[in-house]
Amino acid sequence: MMDDKGLKIDGNHAWLHDFARDYGGSHLIAFSRGKDAIASLIACRESGLHVIPFHMHLVPGLEFVAESLAYFERVFDCKILDIPHPSLLRMLKYCVFQPPQHVELVDAQRIHVPTFAACYADARKLTSAPAGCLVASGVRACDSIVRRLGFKRFGHIRPKTETFYPVWNYNIAMTRAIIAAHGISLPVDYELFGRSFDGIDARFLVPLARHRPADYRRVLEVFPLAELEVFRHGIS
Repeated sequence: MMDDKGLKIDGNHAWLHDFARDYGGSHLIAFSRGKDAIASLIACRESGLHVIPFHMHLVPGLEFVAESLAYFERVFDCKILDIPHPSLLRMLKYCVFQPPQHVELVDAQRIHVPTFAACYADARKLTSAPAGCLVASGVRACDSIVRRLGFKRFGHIRPKTETFYPVWNYNIAMTRAIIAAHGISLPVDYELFGRSFDGIDARFLVPLARHRPADYRRVLEVFPLAELEVFRHGIS
């Protein structure tokens, strides 16, 4: 079957069986809680791969994130490691949404921003994942022309970057179908933002200010001047 961009779609993800033979049967999966990550975890399990999920938080201590992680731990019967996202440390290092009086304190911390490879290494150490295992990602070729070209050039298994892409050849209908077939619910992010939470701009902060005030206050504890994003939209 072909999707609307001319990519071959393998609904049974048979290639994952060959992947397990060539690369081993146990790997990590970067679990953002988004639909593509959910579909990737399901696809791996359906193919007999053992995948150990880890989540990288952008803001620590958000209730809606903790609630969805607890839900996914129940439905997938596994523990999900939660570690800081490199973007969190990068924003803190460069004083994003920090008031002037915080700059000296932040500079004194000498914050190190890890690479994704370093995060993967930490996830391996903190879980039972075998050394040298790859990391599954939910990126799909149909998401954009740039990603489609990336898959044409580099493929869907990339040992050099320690990654593989279980649903790289899925279209959106297939992604939704595999999630629905397993009775999995999407996180509240999709009601709030229409997508999984991955930023501290107005797209995410305005819905939090309106519907999840405790989580909004938590964001402001970490990024005090993020409130300016909300003020720009007339919310106080």
